[in-house]
Amino acid sequence: MESLLTLIPLPALVACLLVGFLAGVVKGMVGFAMPMIMISGMGSFVAPELALAGLILPTLATNGWQALRQGPRAAISSARKFRIFLLVGFVALIVSAQMVRVIPADVMLLMIGVPIVIFAVTQLMGRQLVLGANPSRWIEVAIATFAGFIGGFSGVWGPPTVAYLTALGTPKQEHVRVQGVIYGLGAVALLGAHVVSGVVRAETIPLAIALLPPALAGMAVGFAVQDRIDQAAFRKATLVVLLVAGGNLVRRGLMG
Repeated sequence: MESLLTLIPLPALVACLLVGFLAGVVKGMVGFAMPMIMISGMGSFVAPELALAGLILPTLATNGWQALRQGPRAAISSARKFRIFLLVGFVALIVSAQMVRVIPADVMLLMIGVPIVIFAVTQLMGRQLVLGANPSRWIEVAIATFAGFIGGFSGVWGPPTVAYLTALGTPKQEHVRVQGVIYGLGAVALLGAHVVSGVVRAETIPLAIALLPPALAGMAVGFAVQDRIDQAAFRKATLVVLLVAGGNLVRRGLMG
């Protein structure tokens, strides 16, 4: 604790813990947005690199819980069901990560954010895009390619994935579980990458450990809310969070 307080003043640490709890609540409810909330919220109190280091362990832990909440068999079943999406998205992410300097970051953020905002707004207005439970394979491949492609450029693959699952009308438990599987695999890769980069190191790991309890407590609260709301309310909550996420990407893109 003393080493942590030498790195972060107590008021800033308390604020970061509250941000972690809020991010956990939202993630427990709708399955995503934890990194967005934590990086933007904690970034107001600590350096961006420290905020990034702090969110990695909570993201990894909550995604594991999210993916395995109904047990390993359910997680494996979801992974098999969406195996094409996972595989194509992963390949696209790897390829596009090698091209990260080709397209300016602000342009890429706008390319992601604007369609997401349009999708969320039109859905909330009642103009629902419904793909059905079994869309054609080329639609799945196209959306997975897009999600992976922009993920490799920007590290943001959540909103397109959520939009796809929402358009499929995926039941809320599977919706959240599939996100946990996808983001969990990504979180493992992110942890490894930032151990190598030096972002996660002896000096920064105490913050990540301190953020685990509030993030997991928030997750438990969010799960309790999710269990109590019906599919329609879950869909609306997901779209509202998606709208905020997309709006944040547009903001970042316009601000350069």
